[in-house]
Amino acid sequence: MLRPDPAPAPRAQLCFGQVRHTRLRPVLNAFAYATYYVRLPLRAMAAQGFDCALFSRNRFNLLSFADADHGDGKTALVDWIDGLLRQEGILDADGEVWLQTMPRVLGFVFNPVSFWFCHRRDGALRALVCDVRNTFGERHFYLLDTGADIANGQELHARKVFHVSPFCDVRGGYRFRFTHVVRMQDGQARDSTLACIDYDDADAGVDGPLLQTSLSGIAAPISAASVARAFFGFPLMTAGVVARIHIQALRLWLRRVPFFSKPTPPHHKVTR
Repeated sequence: MLRPDPAPAPRAQLCFGQVRHTRLRPVLNAFAYATYYVRLPLRAMAAQGFDCALFSRNRFNLLSFADADHGDGKTALVDWIDGLLRQEGILDADGEVWLQTMPRVLGFVFNPVSFWFCHRRDGALRALVCDVRNTFGERHFYLLDTGADIANGQELHARKVFHVSPFCDVRGGYRFRFTHVVRMQDGQARDSTLACIDYDDADAGVDGPLLQTSLSGIAAPISAASVARAFFGFPLMTAGVVARIHIQALRLWLRRVPFFSKPTPPHHKVTR
């Protein structure tokens, strides 16, 4: 009896898309720019390794990914995320873990937010970890867990406890939506991802959300051709992220948007 061929192992992806950010109060400030990011299937990469001429893991290249930039910098990434979930009582996220993040560009990286998509063995999305960093070198994890599988596009919520921007108080909460679909592009099926994060401050009940942000992209397998497209099409991308953060902060300061001093970061590193 013939058996069906096993499903191909997931491959590391390079996604080309756009970042959008809109501040609605007390002044309107909106921007959008082209970007790229990687999506890495951590269990598959741990089992099979990874090889690309222009993209390396844990060594210098045009683009690269360093394990030390994620997790605790010491434990293998799959073991680290499994341990974090176990500590929070999530025991059934035993499928693939996709890490969505910015790669290093010529060895430099700054990731405002990375996403860990933690699936069950049957492929259902079980939990999400949003790994948030600020420009003060601090870091916090928002664990999005409904107690069951997370539906495509489902709205998820987290109370804001971590300081990111000096122009936003540490109050209110976030609303998250993540979608993943397969679209046809150039005659090939491509993964399309969208992450939306809206911030509701203390006045949102009357005035509506303060911030609306999104990150979209269409994936291609990481290859020498896709890496060259990213590197030469968007030179020094990660340095540009830091520059844009400070440029937008200067614009808000010049427009006299209220400024909030940085509070002490939360003692517990994970917020559910």
